[in-house]
Amino acid sequence: MPLLLGPILRHVDATSATIWVQTDDRAEVEILGCRASTFEVHGCHYALVVVDGLTPDTTVGYTVDVNGRQCWPDADSAYPPSVIRTMGPRCRDHRRVVFGSCRYPKSGEASLDEKLGIDALDSYASRQSGLPVDQWPDILVLLGDQVYADELTPGARQHLAGRRRGFARVKRPPNEVVDFTEYEGLYRHTWGDPEIRWLMSTVSTAMIFDDHDIRDDWNTSEAWRSTMATIPWWRDRIRAGLASYWVYQHLGNLTPAQLAADDDYRDVLAADGDCWPLLADLADRADADVDGDKGLRFSYRWDLGHARLIMIDSRNGRILSGGRREMLSDREFDWLAEQLTEHVDGVDHLVLGSSLPWLLPPALGDLQALNEVAAGRDGLRGRLGEKIRQTFDFEHWAAFGDSFRRLSDLIIGVAGAGPDTPRPASISVLSGDVHHSFAARARLPGKTPVPVHQLVCSPVHNHVPAYVKPALAHAWSPRAARVTSAWARHAGIEPLPLSWADVAGPLFGNTIATLVTDERHSEVIFEQPAVDGSLVVAGRVSLTD
Repeated sequence: MPLLLGPILRHVDATSATIWVQTDDRAEVEILGCRASTFEVHGCHYALVVVDGLTPDTTVGYTVDVNGRQCWPDADSAYPPSVIRTMGPRCRDHRRVVFGSCRYPKSGEASLDEKLGIDALDSYASRQSGLPVDQWPDILVLLGDQVYADELTPGARQHLAGRRRGFARVKRPPNEVVDFTEYEGLYRHTWGDPEIRWLMSTVSTAMIFDDHDIRDDWNTSEAWRSTMATIPWWRDRIRAGLASYWVYQHLGNLTPAQLAADDDYRDVLAADGDCWPLLADLADRADADVDGDKGLRFSYRWDLGHARLIMIDSRNGRILSGGRREMLSDREFDWLAEQLTEHVDGVDHLVLGSSLPWLLPPALGDLQALNEVAAGRDGLRGRLGEKIRQTFDFEHWAAFGDSFRRLSDLIIGVAGAGPDTPRPASISVLSGDVHHSFAARARLPGKTPVPVHQLVCSPVHNHVPAYVKPALAHAWSPRAARVTSAWARHAGIEPLPLSWADVAGPLFGNTIATLVTDERHSEVIFEQPAVDGSLVVAGRVSLTD
């Protein structure tokens, strides 16, 4: 088939939509009378079609033509037609935002797939296919670990070994992809399931990466980056990981206006033949920390009628050199502050996305803060602290103390704004990564009438080791929090500007979550697959009562 992957419906507004595809060769792709030519990367071909001239508040079906031949949907497809649902005044007061993270692909090996359990996103797609279109979600938000570049399925590992035999100039890790072509195979393997292809073809999908999209513990610390820089194949890996992220995930996060103004995208479209040199340069700029800033922004904002989604790059955006340790650069924090406050009149619900939770189980958050202090010391104690940091994944917002406080202050400022300033009805931070799901309500200082919640959904499809469950459950214990908090104060860590407690969870196992907003009301629903694959509600919390 000329259409290798996609179509994936990405950004949608009142009059336009972007649709991403991968084809088997150079091609002209047409959707609803709008066309785009493919660009080439190492013999792989991609197009992002901007479909414009749509009517607000409408649902329109679409097909995909490649070089004049209809390639989507398949004639024998068991799924409903793919559609674009535009935004507009009539539908602006109600939104369903489905979210989750950490989706490992089906392996095809019975014992491993049984261990992984039923894919919650597969179950969601199956249920959606039997519902009326007006009951479908509006947005699918994928919060990291869309692919596992460092943990391949047995079949993918075997294919990789056969491909590399006799060709590798430098010995490469057997269970990890390294170059762009290997990433291409990984994305096709992960997103190629029929139910997932259909779901992503008809629900507007926003994405941000986390560590496994590149490598476990990616950008944990300056020490981690220094170690990786000594590995012969690492430069190929980071270039391929960031370049493939830009192609497969980042481009579709941009609005049509942003695409038109993007110099990198214009250069890629204008390239004659393989544009890999352009993407290698782009990846180098994205990876480098120069004067406390990164050369590329992966954070972005989507306006969703009465809701606003602000996606924060809390993985590549870190500043770790020159004695600094920050989750985001000053420029990124300034950008975030602007998105939180710019033209917010009429925005009822602020939704922040970060692959890493802002609020962790309180005891775990204190331990990460303590570890930051320990790892920052000289000598043996510092080396031991760094070893603990990398072993136990102490790399979340709590492990970047100054950045945690800066983000908290921004959220507190919006939640506690004066009566003459437009205030949302709710603020929600969507996250993943930590392999358990929960809703936590923040207790903010002073009079802050806007409820603030941390909502975590992880994993969508992955194994949670048995020993992790009691440890994470205990980390939510108030008794454990009193002990770790006292330890943190003794170590000289200042008290936090807020506190929080769980109001749903912790939930373990494969989970998909939905944030439902309706005028000034919002709620979150956590669902998990039953044995027969149907979804069962595991938790439900009103966020505005």
